[in-house]
Amino acid sequence: MSDIIHGFEPVFDADSRVLVLGSFPSVKSREVAFYYGNKQNRFWKMLSEFFGEEIGESAASRRDFVLGHGVALWDVVSECGIVGSSDSSIRNFRAAPVDKVLAAAPKIGLILLNGKKAYEIFSKRFGGIGTKYLLMPSTSPANPRYDKSVWFAALSEVFADRNKSAK
Repeated sequence: MSDIIHGFEPVFDADSRVLVLGSFPSVKSREVAFYYGNKQNRFWKMLSEFFGEEIGESAASRRDFVLGHGVALWDVVSECGIVGSSDSSIRNFRAAPVDKVLAAAPKIGLILLNGKKAYEIFSKRFGGIGTKYLLMPSTSPANPRYDKSVWFAALSEVFADRNKSAK
């Protein structure tokens, strides 16, 4: 049995308009202490392309980027036992209090669940939350079915006024 590992605090502010929820930070993300830390993960490249701006590699520049574009980040699991980065090995987890972020960031009108595990846990725990949520193809390098056009379409629902390159 693996020890309980704690995830990250949410990244959001009062101007956040979309909440991206992953399942739980990968080993590489935990090493760099920020979301989507695996350089092979497609998340940051996808956001950069969608908004038409470069994103730095530091946690601070990534945090500033998402907050500056109305994107909130968190994981649906706040703590768990996990083997490596495998979602299928998540055990004894505690769901993050997503409702508290939604209460503190009332402009969030869409929740994007990055992968099947995040969607599965979220829909069981928060399915009746009242905010629209969508299953998104995981940006993980382990997902051969990743499709950025699905992400662009969902983000365009919220950021049609800010999208520069994904039309």
